[in-house]
Amino acid sequence: MVPVSFAPFELAGEEFVLTKSGALYWPRERALLVADLHLEKGSWYARHGALLPPYDSRETLERLADAVKATGARRVITLGDNFHDDAGTERLDPYAAGMLEALTRALDWVWITGNHDAGQHRAFGAELAEEMEVSGIVLRHEAKPGETKAELSGHFHPKLRMKVRERYIARPCGVVSRSGASERMILPAFGAYTGGMDAGAPEILAALSPAHEVDAVMAAKDRLVRFPLFRAAA
Repeated sequence: MVPVSFAPFELAGEEFVLTKSGALYWPRERALLVADLHLEKGSWYARHGALLPPYDSRETLERLADAVKATGARRVITLGDNFHDDAGTERLDPYAAGMLEALTRALDWVWITGNHDAGQHRAFGAELAEEMEVSGIVLRHEAKPGETKAELSGHFHPKLRMKVRERYIARPCGVVSRSGASERMILPAFGAYTGGMDAGAPEILAALSPAHEVDAVMAAKDRLVRFPLFRAAA
């Protein structure tokens, strides 16, 4: 099992833990949230002439199983773009399909669908939903501008670009916004073959509007590190 770093923090009055892998654990609900798995992205590219190693689904599911074991989660909620396209469910190789079926049998699993898999019809024994609300927090694929409730979403694959030892690197991150009593978070993309958008991109800030503060957040050992992205003028 791959070691998992835990970074506890509070959002909307609830305790959460962000793992270095990009999964978000909600202890009170014993729920693990992940966004943008994009399973079978490699096979989609292969069908369109770009050959990539066809093991992205296995790698993503193995990392997800590691996060479940490390946190003790009893529930998994995905936040959309579970598969790279609607037909991705049929392209899973037998090994990856077996892994997924074992996970959905062992856990209370909910697929929230996104723009890449809005027509997902195969649920592997789990539940399908467009969005849901748990303990007053809205769970959906794409952040809704103007949302006044607490919200957890994905879609944008945020990454933070940093200068380390005279060179720039980009790392997946979460993005947290605050507007009055409302707090919202965009999760990092969890899939093995997911790219990324700059965490401070106008599209991300617009999706989280209105906001007084917006921070990029990352797990670093046992703490959450925040990088300010936006502060409203006083």
